Amino acid sequence: MRSASASPLALRVSGRRLLDRIDELAAIGAIEGTQGCARLALTDADRRGRDLVTASMRDLGMEVAVDGVGNVVGIWCGAATDASLAPVMTGSHIDTVRTGGRYDGNLGVLAGLEVVETLSEAGASPTRPIAVAFFTNEEGARFPPDMLGSLVYVGGMPLEDALDITGIDGTNVGAELEKIGYRGAAPCPATPPHAFVELHIEQGPVLDTEGFVIGAVEGVQGISWTELTIVGQSNHAGTTPMHLRHDAGYVAAAVTTFVRDLALESGGTQVGTVGALTLHPNLVNVIASRATMRVDLRNTDEARLGEAEARLATFCDELAAREGVTVEARRLARFEPVDFDPSLVDKVAATAAALGHRARRMPSGAGHDAQMLARVCPAAMIFIPSVAGISHNPAEFTDPAHLEAGANVLLHLLIDLAGGLC
Repeated sequence: MRSASASPLALRVSGRRLLDRIDELAAIGAIEGTQGCARLALTDADRRGRDLVTASMRDLGMEVAVDGVGNVVGIWCGAATDASLAPVMTGSHIDTVRTGGRYDGNLGVLAGLEVVETLSEAGASPTRPIAVAFFTNEEGARFPPDMLGSLVYVGGMPLEDALDITGIDGTNVGAELEKIGYRGAAPCPATPPHAFVELHIEQGPVLDTEGFVIGAVEGVQGISWTELTIVGQSNHAGTTPMHLRHDAGYVAAAVTTFVRDLALESGGTQVGTVGALTLHPNLVNVIASRATMRVDLRNTDEARLGEAEARLATFCDELAAREGVTVEARRLARFEPVDFDPSLVDKVAATAAALGHRARRMPSGAGHDAQMLARVCPAAMIFIPSVAGISHNPAEFTDPAHLEAGANVLLHLLIDLAGGLC
């Protein structure tokens, strides 16, 4: 047993044990022939992943609670911890996109368990309890919006509305929660934690390119998801003159090009993506009568994000009139940019420095559960590098030394936030 009394800063997580946890979870939903995994929210694979993580929580002596939207929170107290105090929380998600990697989300949850095991092994007691959470449907890959579970957790969406959401496969959140056995009794919204810190891979190339090990995340850019349904007219591809067509496929292509041009012209942190597009009847010799597409716009500046949304809407109206089609827009998700607690961001940087790492202050281009928790408590994030910036891809990879470094920053930041060791 390691002693925590002499120098708490000397405590370190087990990098080998953390890697083993990551490998064990990644085996559930593993994509054959790759290092990736596929565990869409509330599927059988997600259930198996949940079962594994909750069993690990209980093995560590954590009190586990499941709420009405399937969020899972494990709370750990040392022998001298004051259980009446609000806990310091860490965590993330364990659902993935269909072609996901093994670190996205999973690292933040499993590193939290590693922190608890490290403290327990050392016989250490923080003043406050430590909570480790994983939130439902963070990716939004099956049910819109993304960060659904954490949004409900903080009261940003009524539970009843969340349970009524229909997924891309026609399933229902409430029914799927019941099916996998994770519609729990803990209340939503929950009592806010004392603070929330999320460890995550960057999912971008900045840290890897610039040679930093730790990112101190200052905030998350705003996100706008819109589904466009374009209705034109099917007709013969050979006999219909070009000027007499009402081609939903062409309109979808024009919107896709516009979104890219809009992001490039706007500059700054504006990005735009069309990542989902389906055509009907989807035949080589038939003009498409219908196109359904999803547009993702993001910016760290709320005003500029709103401007991009307005320009897209105007373009769609003008294009529809010109091409003789209809374009119906449906908002799937809309989150304003979030600034994390400045003093907590400073603590991330200071903790990294104390452990020998220079931290780069930076925004997050991806959405994370931490941005939802920031509504109710001080919140921040720790980033570590993604090799070549690759994520949402089975080739996603982070150096094991960087995984360990990030977990050690998390360990000592949580000790600090929990009031030190008793």
